[in-house]
Amino acid sequence: MRHIQILPGPVSENIGTSAGSRVLTLADRYGLMAAILDEFINEEEEALNRLLRHVIRGRIQIID
Repeated sequence: MRHIQILPGPVSENIGTSAGSRVLTLADRYGLMAAILDEFINEEEEALNRLLRHVIRGRIQIID
């Protein structure tokens, strides 16, 4: 069975882009969902937790 990497870049790069632009797009959300389902985020869990805290606190907007 082949392992297919779903995301074009590392999860931390996607998280950094979202944090810098202060928006989380639909494409970003799909990429993060794919990483979670692929269990690809083991070493980047803390960055993902920070991103979610920023969303909850309103520092990052979720847009379509």
